[in-house]
Amino acid sequence: MYPLLQAMDSVAVAADIEIGGTDQLFNLLVGRDLQQRSGQNPQLVMTVPLLVGTDGEKKMSQSLGNYISVNEEPAEMFGKTMSLPDAAMPEWFALAAAWSPAAVEDVTVGLAAGQLHPGETKRLLGREIVSLYHGEDAAIAAEAAFDRVFREHGIPDDIPEFDLAAVADRTLPTILKAAGVVASRSEARRLIRSGAVRIDGERVADETLDIGDLVDSVIQVGKRRFLRIIALGEN
Repeated sequence: MYPLLQAMDSVAVAADIEIGGTDQLFNLLVGRDLQQRSGQNPQLVMTVPLLVGTDGEKKMSQSLGNYISVNEEPAEMFGKTMSLPDAAMPEWFALAAAWSPAAVEDVTVGLAAGQLHPGETKRLLGREIVSLYHGEDAAIAAEAAFDRVFREHGIPDDIPEFDLAAVADRTLPTILKAAGVVASRSEARRLIRSGAVRIDGERVADETLDIGDLVDSVIQVGKRRFLRIIALGEN
């Protein structure tokens, strides 16, 4: 039913042209067919390539968690780009960094021939993507923050803060959800069970941990998400 429902949208708005991913080609063509049956001129159809996600295997999708949001902070955007498999870089230069086909070809050939270092090329990609959405200065700062965490094993300078006074329940999963570090408490518990959550560098195993007494502690979730606990509302 999905192709028919999508096609009826084209009839309802009397679309002249519809743009979609290559995986939507059949649905777009059904729209042309239904428009003709309804006495309309059939819409033109334009498809665009699908961008592979940060896993380098499946198409980028929020539901799969292999995506970079255009609204994400520069450091997170840069860090996620650095997790990209090397083989996906040419595609990302073309579709995510908006490079010309000639420039993408140069990168592709250079990587294959060993003339370009994959790590440095990926850094360039990260800077290009961050610059598109946040500007060049933010891209430079994001790369520096990445180095502090992964090369110098430090923590970022601009850690988001969360005031304990904002919540009554001070268990760790609730705090992580309230601060927007995770999407749900169940996700927080799953990350704790997998050993991905640390407080002041120490791995946390207790899913019910009350952090009310841990003011000024730094919580780290995964490799790139940090949160500093404060209690301004109680001063």
